[in-house]
Amino acid sequence: MPRRRILDELRNPPPVVLPSLLLCDFGNLAAEVRAVEAAGARALHLDVMDGNFVPNITYGMPIVAAVRRVTDLPIDVHMMVAKPAAFVDEIIDAGADIVTIHAEATDDPRPILEHVRSRGACASLAINPPTPIEAIADALPLCDMVLCMSVMPGFGAQEFESVALDKLRALKSLRGDSLLLEIDGGVNAQTVAQCTAAGAQMLVVGSAIFKSQKPYAESLAELTRLAATGTQ
Repeated sequence: MPRRRILDELRNPPPVVLPSLLLCDFGNLAAEVRAVEAAGARALHLDVMDGNFVPNITYGMPIVAAVRRVTDLPIDVHMMVAKPAAFVDEIIDAGADIVTIHAEATDDPRPILEHVRSRGACASLAINPPTPIEAIADALPLCDMVLCMSVMPGFGAQEFESVALDKLRALKSLRGDSLLLEIDGGVNAQTVAQCTAAGAQMLVVGSAIFKSQKPYAESLAELTRLAATGTQ
């Protein structure tokens, strides 16, 4: 799907709840992807961790490619890796529509963001809770999306850090609706409306979907409804 079309579709209300597949049943990956798609997911989030930039290892290009084979949904790949420039082409070739690199992983993200765009994918920059938005000011014109982490990356089920909300508000003030804003970490029924009220349009959710006792469709519908209340 062309980059501009993806961005336009993701900007359409209601806010987009992205199931984070890190917590799905990888023994039944294709079935899990089809299940969340049938439940109403509008995009999917994949976490690639290298055990270097973050103290955990997840999966790489084969899993991204496997997900791409069973869905046409936009795939948002969050690269928690120490040398993102070395892997962006492989991630895009595997099927990523949105490529998110970390500001903390490179001295200058701009060449990487430019390259992602040149490949037809959406360029996204993530910042950890301690990183101020001033650190990415020069790169913002090359960003289609900014991901504000509300936990330190690397592990799921952490407590939500509200500093991310301040960053979302500041980015919204700086760029208005020209920049997609995403939040990841501790997003659930108790926090999701705060996130959208602060400006988030993309909401990465793991435990509140995959560890819930409710069916996926019920969890997604509830989270989407609550997210929409933050925009009213």
